[in-house]
Amino acid sequence: MYSGELLENEYSGGFTTYIREAGAVNLIEELEISLHDFIKFVQNIPMDKFDYRYAEGKWTIKDIIQHIIDTERIFAYRALRFARFDKTPLQSFEENDYAANANAAGRSIQELLTELSAVRHANLLFYKSLSENQLKAIGTASNNQISVRALGFVIIGHQKHHQKVFQERYL
Repeated sequence: MYSGELLENEYSGGFTTYIREAGAVNLIEELEISLHDFIKFVQNIPMDKFDYRYAEGKWTIKDIIQHIIDTERIFAYRALRFARFDKTPLQSFEENDYAANANAAGRSIQELLTELSAVRHANLLFYKSLSENQLKAIGTASNNQISVRALGFVIIGHQKHHQKVFQERYL
């Protein structure tokens, strides 16, 4: 399944930015490829940059990697609920509260990348297990409609967005 196959009713609101960021890709392939690309990219960042903040109050690279992990878990949880045809609207989450309580500074880059890899591999297996009907299931998250497959592209686009932020503001 490709991002270009998404229908207009499958996503809205702030999700649009991340789906566009994912690009015209195959969901299953890109979930795997983008993980490897991101890990390789992070491993080439100089060690002294991981705790760097480009401005007061901004997150470090470690904070952002932890944010990517937390957010992917949340998006995957939403996808699981919707794939099981749970129609309960799901609330948004306060990313700054998560970052403030995640202890990313106390973790090594290797720990963070290992966790990201584990989360992504679990989500890759989840997405591979879904039927076409489950992939097209739509639910409500953060007051916006979104399908299970659109959430997969959001996971990819969110990661790519932050990789660009690293390049533009941290390196």
